[in-house]
Amino acid sequence: MLLISSCITGINCRYNATSSYNKNLLNRIKVEYIHICPEILAGFTVPRKPCEIFNGSGEDVLNGNAKVIDSDGVDVTEKMLFGAKKAIKICLGNNVIKAYLQARSPTCGVNKIYDGTFTSTLRNGNGVFSTLLKINKIEVEEVG
Repeated sequence: MLLISSCITGINCRYNATSSYNKNLLNRIKVEYIHICPEILAGFTVPRKPCEIFNGSGEDVLNGNAKVIDSDGVDVTEKMLFGAKKAIKICLGNNVIKAYLQARSPTCGVNKIYDGTFTSTLRNGNGVFSTLLKINKIEVEEVG
């Protein structure tokens, strides 16, 4: 089974109530897939304040060494962890072997995420959910 971020499938679930619809990817996928937005599973609203990982990466958040904050400075770490953990349970329960995730997100970002300064500056690292996928040996591919 494959996983595709809900925003990539055209669902307007991003922080700014838009999607990252990727017609090319969806046309290539010829097998059954599920879609998930860990932030929606966490109970975040649409729209919502943008969030970034401050002082680290998804791995650091999982280890308790970094926080996820929104653009107002509110700590949303626990909520983000809740959604990511709920999403990984769904993936494991559906035998997901590969995930296609939106780039740069504090949740789904692959290899590059925003640095927590809200200046569109990227740093090396993965989001909280993409880190959980990798820990669970699920292949992750960045889209967008």
